[in-house]
Amino acid sequence: MNFVYISPNFPENHWHFCDRLRKNGVTVLGIGDCPYDDLRRELKESLNEYYKVSSLENYDEVYRAVAFFIHKHGRIDYLESNNEYWLERDAALRQDFHIMSGFQPQDMPPVKCKSLMKDRYRLAGIPVALYHMVDDRADCLAFIQQVGYPVVAKPDNGVGANDTFRIGNEAELDLFFARRPNNVQYIMEEYIDGDVVSYDAIVNSQGEPIFETGNITLGSIMDIVNEAKSCPFMIRNPLPDTLRDMGRAAVKAFGVKKRFIHFEFFHLSRDQRIGKAGDFVALEVNMRPSGGVSPTMMNFANSTDVYQIWADMIVFDESRKALGQRMFCAFAGRRDARAYVMSREDVLKAYPANIVEEGRVGLALAPDMGDYMFLARFPTMEDVLSFYDKILEER
Repeated sequence: MNFVYISPNFPENHWHFCDRLRKNGVTVLGIGDCPYDDLRRELKESLNEYYKVSSLENYDEVYRAVAFFIHKHGRIDYLESNNEYWLERDAALRQDFHIMSGFQPQDMPPVKCKSLMKDRYRLAGIPVALYHMVDDRADCLAFIQQVGYPVVAKPDNGVGANDTFRIGNEAELDLFFARRPNNVQYIMEEYIDGDVVSYDAIVNSQGEPIFETGNITLGSIMDIVNEAKSCPFMIRNPLPDTLRDMGRAAVKAFGVKKRFIHFEFFHLSRDQRIGKAGDFVALEVNMRPSGGVSPTMMNFANSTDVYQIWADMIVFDESRKALGQRMFCAFAGRRDARAYVMSREDVLKAYPANIVEEGRVGLALAPDMGDYMFLARFPTMEDVLSFYDKILEER
């Protein structure tokens, strides 16, 4: 089996995917813009061959790299980046080289455009926020009169909370129109008050999840990013039955097969137009693993190896990796610009049996997740919340 992995060096933890593929007997062929000598040793050992391009944004270069691999190694069975940014590029390459093991360009709109995602969620019977495609100020005001302030405006085709605006009055609406890029289509939604939670799964060729988990981000992701707040999120166990059922229904509605996915929902914190406190409401889908250190957190929370489960799905269409003890795995992202009551040394001293990993967050992820992270395992949600209260307390 020949597998082309696009950008195997970023995110940094993706070398694990390549490593597990190769251990399963796959020929792993990497394409990236990082010089070979700068790749980490573990990634070099995971790749059968690496083709450097000057830029992954240059389609012709990447096309030639795939063509080279086909000439040398034969037919490509899979091509994947597991990266939201490259999903459309991956699909175009699959179409051009007749690789049928993943999304094609015609499959992209419902998995990249937030407005079209809502139709698929509705098909699954899952409630979604009211929305309006941003055009002129008058029409936006009419929508706001319908749903009330605040509203949220974000790129219809975008990643995460980047370039997202929370609009609470007419002055902020004017500021949004002044600052938004003119060449980007925006979607405006009613504001949903609740924590963002996720349904994460590895799905086989029959559209059946072979591994399921989920996370919770406490507070507003938009505020964490836009206001550079501390970032608390966790992998939890167990996954609520209602959220699991919604996740599985969404997998069918989106026609997911042979992918690692991250579907996001709101968990309502109070009664609202859209539902009662405790209900789940669809947010968006991401047809790739949850970002940053989330896969590592899934491993700690489930005493397993999700990279291996994914590689087993690719090769065997099933998981051959057992799950162990179930725990909560907490991520605490602290900002260099904020002063905390507990020093790093205080945290390590207070939680010697719980901290499983710590260190600087990569520059590309720091704006979203903080500059320095602690990962810790706990048996209960109450333990996690106490952990956050203590180590994220500011002076």
